Amino acid sequence: MNIKKHIPNFLTCCNIFFGCLAVIEVFQGSLSNVIFFTMLSAIADFLDGFAARLLKSYSEIGKDLDSLADMLSFGLVPSLVVFKMVQNLGVSEWWWSYTPLIIAILSGVRLAKFNNDERQSDTFYGLPTPANAMFFCSLPLLIAHEVFGEIVNNPIILVIMSVSMALLLVSEIKMIALKFKGYGWQGNQNKYVTILISIGLLVTFKWIALPLIIVLYVIISILASLFDSNK
Repeated sequence: MNIKKHIPNFLTCCNIFFGCLAVIEVFQGSLSNVIFFTMLSAIADFLDGFAARLLKSYSEIGKDLDSLADMLSFGLVPSLVVFKMVQNLGVSEWWWSYTPLIIAILSGVRLAKFNNDERQSDTFYGLPTPANAMFFCSLPLLIAHEVFGEIVNNPIILVIMSVSMALLLVSEIKMIALKFKGYGWQGNQNKYVTILISIGLLVTFKWIALPLIIVLYVIISILASLFDSNK
């Protein structure tokens, strides 16, 4: 048996495992722990693709398994996190807490679209599900912050962010893909600017910088897309 060809799928299964642990943390009310399992899922998601390219081990099963894993870790998990956050605020109208489930729905649409969109080999159209998940799963880290806490403790803002980010998932906006064919400055300016500012935010704000980094990523991507379309 060729063990090498199973390595990418094993890593994808690790993605599923960490996603399940994240769901458990949500059920147990430990929302601030979810981001760490989401990060582990993102690492496993990166490594399974890297391993598949390195070992030249591609399969239709692996492709489908990867999408199913992403739907759990980067679709269901963030929607449950925001659902629980809104619910914890004691909002009386039931539909407020259920609105964030649009994140899971449009994540599924995006993943199906991604699998059948040949344009997305070296760039992204629409917000990638891992970035979206990192944004929402890191929001509980802001609850105790004196400034950002007021934002994430507002159900209206949480619902608006849920709908807005979910729509970005299925948008046609070109987003920066941090894939380097070369490492020179020319052609990689947006990537390097995003990385450098992200590092600065992490050094300054530590873990609470994560949602800010995703917002930065979206803003730079939109500006870069507008600049390219005006050329």
